Amino acid sequence: MPGTGNGVATVRYRILGPLSVTEAGHAVAVTAGRDRTVLAMLLVNPNRIVGAGELIEAMWDGAPPATARGQLQSCISRLRRILQPGVILTDRAGYGIRVGPDELDAEVFARSVERARAGGDRAAFRAALGLWRGPACAELDAPAIRQAAAVLDERFGLAVEDWAELELAAGNERELAGELSAYVERFPLRERLRGQLMLALARSGRQADALAEFRKARRLLADELGIEPGEELQGRHREILNREISSGPAAETRAEGPVRCLPRTVGDFTGRREQIDRLLDEITVAADAGPVVAVIDGMAGSGKTTLALHVAGLIGERYPDAHLFIDLQGHSEQAPVEPAAALLVLLRQLGRTAGEIPADPVDRVALWRTELSRRRSLVILDNVASSAQVADLLPTAPGSLALVTSRRRLAGLDGVHLESMPLLAPDDAVALLARIAGDRVRTEPEAAAEVVRRCGRLPLAVRLAGSRLAHRPRWRVADLVRRLGQTALPELAAEDRSVADAFTLTFRLLPEPLRRAFRLLGVHPGKAFDALAVAALTGLPLDEAEDALDDLLDVHLVEEPERGVFRMHDLLREYAGMLAADLPPAERRDALTGLLDFQLHAGIAGTAAGYQERLRRDLGSPSPLRPDLLAALGDPTGRLEWDRPNLAALVDAAAGIGRTDYAWAIPRAAWYLLFFRGYTDDLRDLLLRAMAVLERAAEPDRAAIASVANYLASVHARTAEHAEAEKCLWRSIRLREELRDFSGLATAYSNLASVYQAVGRFTECIDAVLLFRLLSIRAGSTAGFATKLLTLAETLGTLGRYEEALRYARIRLLAVIDDRDDNLIATSLLLIQRLRTVQGTMTPATAHRYVDAADRLVRPSGYRSSEADVHGYRAVLFQAEGRYAEAVAEHRRAVEIARPLLDSRHETEFRYDWATTLRLSGDLPAAREMYRRVLDLARRGGQAYVVAQAEAGLAACLDPADPERDRLRAHAAELFERMGVPERTEFRAHVAA
Repeated sequence: MPGTGNGVATVRYRILGPLSVTEAGHAVAVTAGRDRTVLAMLLVNPNRIVGAGELIEAMWDGAPPATARGQLQSCISRLRRILQPGVILTDRAGYGIRVGPDELDAEVFARSVERARAGGDRAAFRAALGLWRGPACAELDAPAIRQAAAVLDERFGLAVEDWAELELAAGNERELAGELSAYVERFPLRERLRGQLMLALARSGRQADALAEFRKARRLLADELGIEPGEELQGRHREILNREISSGPAAETRAEGPVRCLPRTVGDFTGRREQIDRLLDEITVAADAGPVVAVIDGMAGSGKTTLALHVAGLIGERYPDAHLFIDLQGHSEQAPVEPAAALLVLLRQLGRTAGEIPADPVDRVALWRTELSRRRSLVILDNVASSAQVADLLPTAPGSLALVTSRRRLAGLDGVHLESMPLLAPDDAVALLARIAGDRVRTEPEAAAEVVRRCGRLPLAVRLAGSRLAHRPRWRVADLVRRLGQTALPELAAEDRSVADAFTLTFRLLPEPLRRAFRLLGVHPGKAFDALAVAALTGLPLDEAEDALDDLLDVHLVEEPERGVFRMHDLLREYAGMLAADLPPAERRDALTGLLDFQLHAGIAGTAAGYQERLRRDLGSPSPLRPDLLAALGDPTGRLEWDRPNLAALVDAAAGIGRTDYAWAIPRAAWYLLFFRGYTDDLRDLLLRAMAVLERAAEPDRAAIASVANYLASVHARTAEHAEAEKCLWRSIRLREELRDFSGLATAYSNLASVYQAVGRFTECIDAVLLFRLLSIRAGSTAGFATKLLTLAETLGTLGRYEEALRYARIRLLAVIDDRDDNLIATSLLLIQRLRTVQGTMTPATAHRYVDAADRLVRPSGYRSSEADVHGYRAVLFQAEGRYAEAVAEHRRAVEIARPLLDSRHETEFRYDWATTLRLSGDLPAAREMYRRVLDLARRGGQAYVVAQAEAGLAACLDPADPERDRLRAHAAELFERMGVPERTEFRAHVAA
């Protein structure tokens, strides 16, 4: 139940301003838009049942979907989880909320005003008016809520007028004039209030300003309502015009001595050393040249104001005459402060009386600049909305410093020093947490690091997390980690402060098209995006998507860590996701579908021409939803570098909306770029996810499963898991046979040939290549023929059939030249060089030219596996020339490239050649160690030919009397004989001997 037994409320509901809820002083996050609408409808009708129809009307503004009642029940369920037990009331007609006597600010306000009126108590009036934080239910637009809010706003206006009468009667017109000016701006059509302001101004000796107020009122009433002011206001005007109102007490005297108006700074300021040093240096250097203006911008909660106050504390003594501060409300629940109103506050801080401050804005600016020119002053202009808001407030004479903070990049200000706030460094974030929460943080360093990670190293978030720990002495830091879980925002709140509310203040001020773009970014399942992805998500033209990202960047809702690539802070991404969850399901689905479709076609565009036919066979020829975006894509390989981590999330998201087609087609389309650029782990993960989605389907797509199994085999083959690769390929073959898909069968046998080659089953390899060719002819396809000629030529070369091998290698070179595939041209040149070098028909100089040509082709392409091949082939050439040190350097580089690619097969072969170089150079201990390493890798990968080669090489490094030497040679001879390779002749003789 709400409240406690002693009558003190532990829950507070606030509707006199933006809707908010606190419990035991901590903010309760209600962020979803429709949840807020339902809660507000219940709170403006406390302790009574609101009909379900009324709630649905408010949620959808008269156009509810068919699922409206179910969605209303979901909102109520979420509110039950968020609020205290028993608060939400249920009735057959609808729902209600049980509110205790002191729990709803609107009811507290009503009782307080009643008591103030009865006793003529000005202080009680002030306390009641202080409950208001802006227009009632400020951010909620439902007509029923606005109607109830209008009633509350009217009660507020009446209370202001009654309070003003008491203040005027007490002779407090000088202090009252400024406050009434703000209230008149909020309620410009309230004639009684305007008359009270006119009276306060006139009594303060400001007759001209009072008369100007009447002119404003007359113009406004005529424009808005088509009427003249009422008799009471006209009578007040006549009294002032005829000077029938006294000017009140004598003018106030100006305050003397230094002015100190800065708010309290935090005692636990932590980090920011680099920013502080830079600001201090810039201020010191610029101080001699004129007034100094430093602008500190950054996202909500990044500590801009805290840094400004800290810097002010460090250099305040340089500005002894005045330290001034004003919150310009650029991102708050109130309207931004007008420059003229800001100058009023600042001039009053300097001791100017209300009567001395001109009403005319131009004269007010002139007075401000004159006052600053007489002083060495430090001014903090906090929470600035725009360059225009602050331009007239900046000092113009030497000797003054203005520190400006804003969530927006203030590009309109010239000649200022800019400092954008980064996140806290990890160590500084942990140190801040420790300063707030105490020794527990130091005793649980890993948990503390995890807390600041989940806070995204955002200072406000770390402070709120530390506050939670500090007020819960029995919690361990690990308990807070658990509470933060996967959704940290609801936990990062304390009293009336929360990270979500800070974000909301920025979000609310965006124009609706920009709010829509930000919401839809919450649909994106990945972490990085570009303008193309945003255009695909939102349906915007590309240039408008670029503009939207620029605008979001200016208000620090996105960041641009590299040119053209954007991210959101983790907590902002969570916030955007919460906003997106409130969108209609169809809108979320359409946005995600647009993104998935673009991702699919980006992968297709990144596939080389020689692989396009197989891709079309698997995927068909899908038409892109946004061909304009593909035309602007540019280099798909460059985009892959930052977009690659998004792919797994996109596959999961596709599965989540039932788009199995995208869930497997995106990995299939990305295969070429991922495989040849060496992203083996990523590719394995994507294909396994795709296979899991396909196998869960009610009606499994056999053709898709066959395709995914085929390409999963390529990953297993690269990592020398050849048994797994063969298993995947036979699964693909069986499915292709069932479907009578001859083209798919050809591809599977093509890859089976590569597996047989790797494990030394050379005769079966040749048979599989021939079968692949026959099936390709049957299917009318030429896809993959050039690739398999490489396998055939390599295998024939291994078997000593060099002329045949060279013929196929040359045919392959001609084919890939026609395809203009630099990577395949390079691998053809390397093979031809190797075969002719073994034959003795190529000079060393020509061999080096071939390898160098391959190198020039491979490097720009980014195909790391082929780059490793270049180093490996060059190493063997150096080895043959006796240039052993150079050979070892090339061997090492080949291995260094192959290892991160998880290319175990090639790494094993490179290490074998390296071991042989070591043996030939006379370094037998190192050669033995390397051969043993090769044997371990080759045996695990089932690479029989390399096993035999390594056993023969290791035997050559052993003493003739060592029994292991004969055992190794005998086993190598057995393997060579079984495989039918040329080495068998040499080893037959050794075994016979």
